[in-house]
Amino acid sequence: MFYWVVKAILFPFLALVFRPWAEGTENVPREGPAILASNHLSFSDHFFGPLPLPRKVTFLAKAEYFTGRGLKGLVSKAFFRGVGQIPVDRAGGKASERALATGLRVLAEGRLLGIYPEGTRTPDGRLYRGKTGVARLALESGAPVIPTAMMGTFELMPPGRLWPRLRFRPGVRFGKPLDFSRYAGLESDHLVLRAITDEIMYALMELSGQEYVDEYAQQAKNRQRSGRRLAPTPRRAASAPAPGPAPAPAATPQRAAPVPGEGGPAAAERPVISGPGPDGA
Repeated sequence: MFYWVVKAILFPFLALVFRPWAEGTENVPREGPAILASNHLSFSDHFFGPLPLPRKVTFLAKAEYFTGRGLKGLVSKAFFRGVGQIPVDRAGGKASERALATGLRVLAEGRLLGIYPEGTRTPDGRLYRGKTGVARLALESGAPVIPTAMMGTFELMPPGRLWPRLRFRPGVRFGKPLDFSRYAGLESDHLVLRAITDEIMYALMELSGQEYVDEYAQQAKNRQRSGRRLAPTPRRAASAPAPGPAPAPAATPQRAAPVPGEGGPAAAERPVISGPGPDGA
């Protein structure tokens, strides 16, 4: 109930002050489970992403939102618990498995699950490599994946900024549902998980217009903190390559073979980037 109370209060305020826009809301199913896989530009994504949808969106939120101290920590914990967000320990290993199990439970209840495949906010506005947890959720639940591109929220409230810049108008684009039922039963195949994740990231790149960097965002953040160069040369996002031997790393995009079950020129023309590396959930 608190979710709808907050939304009823926030919607008129956000609509008046920020004038958010939305495209493709018809692509989000009105009932049944679905995964909203979104790029992550800003803290404000939590508000402007679900805002235009008539259904509640449950996000897997980082555990730090629930463990803060003092008044700020109490307010943060109360807000995120009140709107139904689920804390996720990003330490990896068993913690990641618990996060996936929680996401599967949400989908099994027929709800909308929101997830950020990059695992953390972008440090510079570009789109970074996705982690394969979203692919496991899609295969194990059978739910469609809705690519969700946040627009303008990085400029509105970039990392480190406490207050939004009102001259920027945020928006969200919902893409066509992606169906990965052709990979059913292959949720333990790392190459398949990487292929699915790359297809999702490619769809996000197309929707958002962001430059793609074939590196995890957390690695770029760590390098930024250490004072080294922020990121390697951006590359175009990968399509979903057909299951098989891992492709050799490539310095420039190459044409991909069509994905089984997709066919057509669009599938054949998607570029491929470097081969799979170690992934978290």
